[in-house]
Amino acid sequence: MPNQRFDSIDALRGLAIVWMTLFHFCFDLNHFGWLKQNFYTDPFWTWQRTAIVSLFLFCAGLGQAVAVQQGQGWRRFWRRWAQVAACALLVTAGSYWMYPKSFIYFGVLHGIAVMLIVVRWTSGWGRSLWLAGALAIAARPLAAAAHAQWPELSFLDQPAWNWLGLIGRKPVTEDYVPLLPWLGVMWWGMAAGQWWLAHRRPSLHRPIPRAAAPLAWLGRWGLSWYMLHQPVLIGVVMAATALAK
Repeated sequence: MPNQRFDSIDALRGLAIVWMTLFHFCFDLNHFGWLKQNFYTDPFWTWQRTAIVSLFLFCAGLGQAVAVQQGQGWRRFWRRWAQVAACALLVTAGSYWMYPKSFIYFGVLHGIAVMLIVVRWTSGWGRSLWLAGALAIAARPLAAAAHAQWPELSFLDQPAWNWLGLIGRKPVTEDYVPLLPWLGVMWWGMAAGQWWLAHRRPSLHRPIPRAAAPLAWLGRWGLSWYMLHQPVLIGVVMAATALAK
């Protein structure tokens, strides 16, 4: 059936959305002084961020596997891609207003916009996607080792190049999701989705538990929720801060 959605994939994406929302709510509380946490170095928070981004990108890969299997054309792909890219530009503008010294110029939506193109072009790689994903993930520690060995690679730390992810030091920005190593996670999502559709497709048609239905609904509105949740959360926290004074 063309354009069929699978509740299990939507629910997994919905889980990532809920986790992200809770994470950002804590971040906002910290920003306005309600909490005292270090979101940039404390492993409790940095590992959560890594897990949340990984889950989002894995789901994006799953979604592309379904889209390709259902014969989604390039016209529809580019229409959806344009929405993601436009939202990425809005994130840059909004973050510049709030954090002019560390605004987001290549965050998760910017990364997804680039990765979607690469993953779509490489969707025919089959099982090689697993190897490609592993190599992409391994590129990050290898790049760090290369920078230690060859200081002349420092040009890769500049904004014109650091979107690739082959950096020796992390840039000053509120969100940074470069092509490497994160492309590897989306490649694995595509590979897992293709395998599941080929070998376990009936399981995708099984009804999900009723308690998970709200997650599936949320997962269908991922981009809209992503764009709206932070302005709403920030507004709520700002209002509470003003009332508490």
